[in-house]
Amino acid sequence: MLRYKTRTRTTLLVTTLAAALPLLNGCGSSGGIAEGTTVQLALLETTDLHSNVLGYNYYSLSADTTVGMDRTATLITSARSENPNNVLLDDGDVIQGTLLGDYQAVASPVPCSDTLAVHKAMNALKFDGGGMGNHEFNYGLTFLSQVTNRDFGITSVPKPNGCGSPTFPLVLTNVSGVASQKPIFDPYKIITKTFSAVAPGGSTVQVPIKIGIMSFVPPQIMSWDAKNLTGLVSVDGPVESAKKYVPEIRSNGADLVVALSHGGLDASAYSPNMENAGLYLSQTGIDALLLGHAHLIFPQAKETGGPAIDPSIKALPASQVDYVNGFVNGVPAVMAQSWGRRLGIIKMTLKYQGGKWVVQKDKTTTEARGFKYTDGKTNVAADPTFAPLVAKEHDATIAYAQQPLGATTDFEMSAFFALVGDVSAIQIVNQAQIDYVKTYIAKALPAKAGIPVISCSAPFKAGRNGPTDFTDVTPSATSSNPASLQVRNPGDLYLYSNNNVQAVQIKGADLKNWLETSAKQFAQIDPTSTAEQDLVPSYATIYNYDVFYAENNALTYQIDVTQPIGSRIVHLMYAGAAVDPNADFIVATNDYRAGGGGNFPGIDGSKTIIKSPDANQTVVSNYLRSIKVVTRAGNDTPSWSFAKVTTAGPVILRSQSGKLAVAQALGLARVTAEGAQDASGYAKYAIDLSK
Repeated sequence: MLRYKTRTRTTLLVTTLAAALPLLNGCGSSGGIAEGTTVQLALLETTDLHSNVLGYNYYSLSADTTVGMDRTATLITSARSENPNNVLLDDGDVIQGTLLGDYQAVASPVPCSDTLAVHKAMNALKFDGGGMGNHEFNYGLTFLSQVTNRDFGITSVPKPNGCGSPTFPLVLTNVSGVASQKPIFDPYKIITKTFSAVAPGGSTVQVPIKIGIMSFVPPQIMSWDAKNLTGLVSVDGPVESAKKYVPEIRSNGADLVVALSHGGLDASAYSPNMENAGLYLSQTGIDALLLGHAHLIFPQAKETGGPAIDPSIKALPASQVDYVNGFVNGVPAVMAQSWGRRLGIIKMTLKYQGGKWVVQKDKTTTEARGFKYTDGKTNVAADPTFAPLVAKEHDATIAYAQQPLGATTDFEMSAFFALVGDVSAIQIVNQAQIDYVKTYIAKALPAKAGIPVISCSAPFKAGRNGPTDFTDVTPSATSSNPASLQVRNPGDLYLYSNNNVQAVQIKGADLKNWLETSAKQFAQIDPTSTAEQDLVPSYATIYNYDVFYAENNALTYQIDVTQPIGSRIVHLMYAGAAVDPNADFIVATNDYRAGGGGNFPGIDGSKTIIKSPDANQTVVSNYLRSIKVVTRAGNDTPSWSFAKVTTAGPVILRSQSGKLAVAQALGLARVTAEGAQDASGYAKYAIDLSK
């Protein structure tokens, strides 16, 4: 009987070992993996989706084949086919950014029993993990808690109970509750995936790979969303947080550590309050860096005729940033632009050496793959399964967008040429902000009634996210045929529904510095050069190009683009006289700018005198309703112009194709001709700075 049992156990042991041989390959005491085994895998990244589920523009009510997750899905399918061993991760700024996002968060808030449209799409794509972006906080912590089904441990934020949410893990490493001193999301997650590998003898084996993911948001969320976050959460520096958790992730068995950095690359000296800390995160012991927030491409596009790398990245130290091959301080890195336009792909080879997986950097490549990656000319087709997933939400958003606003306009308000003097889509915003702040002062701050109130606003939709990303309200409107405005139009004029009106009190010297910082948007033009010069070399920071206005155009100024940064503002006048550096002004703006967003000298929250509960977009809507009729006569006189200069060679502005007639109708004589398209699809317009 004993002999029978021994034989049975021996037989079972032999049988078990035989079955395990394909996995173990007969070697290895550490996890049963043979020394020298290699595995190839791909980290796939989306970032800054901003609720662009479908290729559709809710402001113009038209299809847009240059954006949208429906085409990103096609890129993902292709990349997964090429790389069966893959991990799909998102780098934040998911829930806000289109009228669809605003509709589901504000106009008709999604109930706990349902899931946000963008999360439905991500669940269908089977994401493996995701991080947070700054815009996740725009709708408040209660909404974020609900749509992620996450208990933040904050008394004033209701605990969700089985709400619709992403079906993949979400992490956030550097944001904690003030009371609990604990992260409001998991600071990291270790995702285990079983991948096909190649043993030293050439056989295929299955191996577990553990990928640790962390996520970092800009510390500036405490200023940008102060109304939602003050007293409830705190933010640590990205590098400090990474150094805290990387060793813990390693000790818990992670084979790879990936940082989802919702920030770009900045070579400035590091500080814990750094907005774009990717350069320094790469030095914290991570294996891969996924970048976002800046809406740029990194590394440079690989497709034939692809767009040029942004000058801000090209200017980074070559010793640290390889923008051709995609490495930051030797760490593979990628940034997949925004709005679903690209898919980040980091292909890595790992070799099992000394009992652990080691990244083979000489066999690692990175790519930010775009819709035209196959031939440089044709967009990939949209995944047909996407539209039915969100049909209900899509149709409801369109119906909402078309509701009448109760006002008309007799002219087209656009931003195609906002960078060369057109204020048709900016002046109405400034007028609304001035009206609001003056009314507020009269009621609540009468002692300041004698201080001039001016306003600033930026052309948020002026090409930052591609050649279709321009404000264009009522293009068919004329004085003889006014157009009725709709609910969608204020969002086109003022993109960010989360911004609230604020006002700061400044001196004339502060105003000059503010304008100088705005003028950084322009290149320094060499009048003697015969080469083509790009007036606006990068649209990455278009939201920092503030255009100022005072009632009756009392404020005027010029920008001399032949001068270096900091010395460009000339003829700064108010009420016909040069602005006194010691004169007082009240500037109507938004909470992002008033609190220090954009790093404008002296504008850091300390000069704020009005913190309004009302959103800028709502203020614009209400103002349009109150005046009922918007006329060209009251909205087409710019407060600024270029200091005139004759150039030896061509100066260009990139904008949407086919809009020369718009410039001519505006009387912008400095826009003289429309040239060919560049690799990104922008038309190159000739600009005569002598006019």
